[in-house]
Amino acid sequence: MSTQEFSKDVYVKGEIPGTQSKKLGLLREKVVAKAVYNVTPIFADRAKGAIIKDVDGNYFLDFSGGVGVMNVGYSHPSVVEVVKNQAEKYFHTNFHVTMYEPYIKLAEKLSKLAPGFSRKKVMFLNSGAEAVENAIKIARAYTKKSGIIVFENAFHGRTLLTLALTSKAKIKEGFGPYPGGIYRFPYAYCYRCPFNMKYPQCDLYCTKFLENALNTWVPIEDTGAILVEPVQGEGGFIVPPDKFLVRISEICRKYKILLLVDEIQSGFGRSGKLFASEYSNIEPDILILGKSIGAGIPLAAVISKEEVVDSIKLGGLGSTFGGNPLACVAGLEVLDIIKREKLLERSNEIGKKVMDALLDMQKIFSIIGNIRHKGSIVAFELVKDRNTKEPAKEETAKLMKICLSKGLILMNAGVYGNIIRNLIPLVVTDAQLKQGLDIIRQSLKELHVKNEE
Repeated sequence: MSTQEFSKDVYVKGEIPGTQSKKLGLLREKVVAKAVYNVTPIFADRAKGAIIKDVDGNYFLDFSGGVGVMNVGYSHPSVVEVVKNQAEKYFHTNFHVTMYEPYIKLAEKLSKLAPGFSRKKVMFLNSGAEAVENAIKIARAYTKKSGIIVFENAFHGRTLLTLALTSKAKIKEGFGPYPGGIYRFPYAYCYRCPFNMKYPQCDLYCTKFLENALNTWVPIEDTGAILVEPVQGEGGFIVPPDKFLVRISEICRKYKILLLVDEIQSGFGRSGKLFASEYSNIEPDILILGKSIGAGIPLAAVISKEEVVDSIKLGGLGSTFGGNPLACVAGLEVLDIIKREKLLERSNEIGKKVMDALLDMQKIFSIIGNIRHKGSIVAFELVKDRNTKEPAKEETAKLMKICLSKGLILMNAGVYGNIIRNLIPLVVTDAQLKQGLDIIRQSLKELHVKNEE
């Protein structure tokens, strides 16, 4: 892929989808399960950095980042190089049969980088959902307690257990019954507080509500873990006060419950720190990672306190492809890229630029009800009325469509589908970032005009 080929940033030469994407779309309808959804109707041909070229020769700026997978950008040259080198040696052996160095080296690095001072050990899986499943297995085996506390608006995966942990009715419909022993509580969603309170005057009443339940209707003697996202991803990039995780951690310690922190979407620099939970200065008993860890190669990890994970009997944990050699060398390179290219600092720069631009737009467009961020985690919530906060779901879909027609890929989120979450590759250039924000501004203007009509 030549540099010249990607000299254009955003370029849309006609109708979206184009002729070739339409042809492939027809074939997709014949051979791919209907339930497998697509955010856009385009088919990728090449991708580099923050740009995707489709099969019709259009160039799109991608603010969805492969749904949070491409923090170091598409086809990063050094990732491509290390994967090529590893592929020439061997693709796979199965770590449980014949071990290999990349698995050990990546585990060593991650165990040292994980928050806290306790000794940690690591196992690798293929996906975030698989990592969550194994974290639950470990917690239940260690505590001998099956109960799991989760939160409203949470997303932890699409397997049967992780769907039970997830709080989004639309994707759960028709797949029950679900595993039991799961208790759900309000998250610190301050913009839409379920208790109709205001922070900080509320003193995080949601955490007091949870603790009260542990002393009343939740069987504490059978509750082994609290599973929490430091920033809710699919739930709408809901950013709680830093003290929220502190309080949850204190509850866990007080009642001898394990703290499981899901950083599948918020990890690897997205928040401006390597892990978003670092803002609260807590130490998870189990840290769950995925998405950007492998730069696009399927990889996820469970990092656990040694005493917790080593309580599992030999052979109790495993995965055929988990920690595949190609994925592990990619993971090692991702960590080097984050440090070498100062992507944590860049994440904060991106977040500030996006926030400043959106705050200016909020002054003009009343449809923007709330903006929130932590590092480059930035979301804006669209509402029909700022007082009632009625979700503007249809308008959000229209905004995404208008942006796509101008060459910008956006992704929505939230249980109402009215939130735009930005998962911008951290290697995006300032020029590309400005171009994308200008497209959002222009599209909001068009949306406003159409609504007025």
